[in-house]
Amino acid sequence: MVLEADSDNPEQSPVFSNYPKFLKDHHALAFVCDTIRMASAGGVEPLDVDQMMELDMDTHHHDKNLPIASLSTMADSLPGLGIVAAVLGVVITMGALGGPPEELGRKVAAALVGTFLGILLCYGFVGPLAGNMAKSAEEEHSYYHVLRIVLVSFMKGTAPTVAVEFARRAIPGHVRPTFQEVENYIKNRAPEGTAPAEAPPAAEAAA
Repeated sequence: MVLEADSDNPEQSPVFSNYPKFLKDHHALAFVCDTIRMASAGGVEPLDVDQMMELDMDTHHHDKNLPIASLSTMADSLPGLGIVAAVLGVVITMGALGGPPEELGRKVAAALVGTFLGILLCYGFVGPLAGNMAKSAEEEHSYYHVLRIVLVSFMKGTAPTVAVEFARRAIPGHVRPTFQEVENYIKNRAPEGTAPAEAPPAAEAAA
């Protein structure tokens, strides 16, 4: 119940105001605050809140993947565009048969440039851009999954330190801090804008 005031006005909350980076992440802020409101309202089982958070995560993940799907479709179509350019160049070249060799060379070169451009845009620009966006969306989804785990664990009455351990084990392995790193970071943590006594890089990234 004490956290209800913080969830209603997070910008004025003495808790959230210590973390301006989190305040700027509007979707994550709403994700946490809405969950706190449901918990403070009472009468809602942790399992039901967990399903609500999962639904929110799935909707957000779907929205993030829409532009990625569009870019991927565009990338898949670009080699076809290059083939069309090549065929069109061959047709134009066939129509110029009997002309000067240098003219035929220019037309063949134009056809090959169209093919090259289609492949370059697909595998050199649009495709990698879509892949990078997909990787970013997956990392954000993992971030919300960690938030979901710690909130549900706390709502079930789990001790805060144990809830944090649940969340630590939900962090992907390539960025997961060790138990000792998390413990040291929590003991020496400080609000954003101040320097903690000790903040291991892995634990800081996880936090």
